[in-house]
Amino acid sequence: MFVFSGRVPVTIFLFTLAFILPWTSSALAQQRVPLTIAEAEDLALADEPGRGALLAQAEAMKEQAVAVGALPDPTMRVGLANYPIERGGFSTEGMTQAQLGIRQAFPRGRSLGTEQMQSRAEAFSRSADARRRDVLTMVRRAWLEVYYAQQAWLIVNESRPFFDDLVTITRSMYGVGRKTQHDVLRAELELSRLDDRLIEASRARAEAQAALSRWLGQDAYRPIAQKLPTWESMPMLEDLRDGLASHPSLAAGQASIAAKETAVDIAEENKKPDWALDLAYGYRDGFLPDGTPRSDFVSLSVTVGLPFFGENRQDRKLAAALSERRAARYSQHELAARLNSELAAEYARWIDLTRRLTLYETLILEQSKGQAQAALLSYQSDTGDFSDVMRGYIDDLNTRLEHIRLQVERAQSYAALANLGGLEQ
Repeated sequence: MFVFSGRVPVTIFLFTLAFILPWTSSALAQQRVPLTIAEAEDLALADEPGRGALLAQAEAMKEQAVAVGALPDPTMRVGLANYPIERGGFSTEGMTQAQLGIRQAFPRGRSLGTEQMQSRAEAFSRSADARRRDVLTMVRRAWLEVYYAQQAWLIVNESRPFFDDLVTITRSMYGVGRKTQHDVLRAELELSRLDDRLIEASRARAEAQAALSRWLGQDAYRPIAQKLPTWESMPMLEDLRDGLASHPSLAAGQASIAAKETAVDIAEENKKPDWALDLAYGYRDGFLPDGTPRSDFVSLSVTVGLPFFGENRQDRKLAAALSERRAARYSQHELAARLNSELAAEYARWIDLTRRLTLYETLILEQSKGQAQAALLSYQSDTGDFSDVMRGYIDDLNTRLEHIRLQVERAQSYAALANLGGLEQ
């Protein structure tokens, strides 16, 4: 028998610890797994609420299309006709009847209403596809910003030991009278500025992770994979324009125009009369003078609407439908022009970034590094100025950061072009 005197028995504590630790270790290990851009895309697109809402709207329109095309429920009429009020009863008068009738209305434009709802469902569905592309682009951009912030922090942090050593060297040379106090102060100043850049890089990374967390939640705070996606090749501009023609945003706009065109047809259809069919059975009691039972009655009638006063109703609705269709067409033209303009501008940006990256990787990076090293050798041999050393190594640091920035911006440009041109990656 266990005795609990305010303390948990050791065996229970150890058992609980053994049960919890594997799960905790697994969760921590998962948090340390680098987040690739492909995984970020999958996490963001899984149950994305904006796209889910559009798909739900599309499903609602499909259901309404079925409902609009169905006939309205028939109506039943039960009554007593021609009952004498002065004297007598149900069998006194020959026209007294117990009536049971059914009325079925046939509204105009039912098939057009179904067609309109189907077009609206298509518009929502294509908008969901466009939302997927937009989310993919935004997630890629956000992931790349975190990548840059992380790489910038690493590059600055890797440079700090050198600047720290430079402070030590200048102090040593100043101690033996080879350098001035100005050199020591300049080295210490640049080291402090480097620490400030580390703080700024940490802030930028935190902001970029917060932006990414909109799509990924806590996964946005995992370490970012060290490798950029291999988005090196780009189709010709004309091929991208061909892909833009089938962009889901344009398809959604075209479906909206189709819905507006059907609305015009419905407005014109409303000028036609609607009609209904009535079928009734009348039961009669009593007998004729010759003693035979009175015959029951069956009635059939057709009711037709008379749209005589349509000037302020049907005509106005038609005019409104025509205006809405015209507005939808204008919006479609504006969207197509804007997307084509964005495609051309982004393609020019891609070409420019590619050329700059080539220049950096073939000349500028090596030249910057060589200049910094040459300035340091001259300074150590007492033939150079300390300002040239600091300027050279700061320029080299900025050059490496700019190289990463160019890589990230070109990848972001690819993401935008992939959205517009319908590229697979």
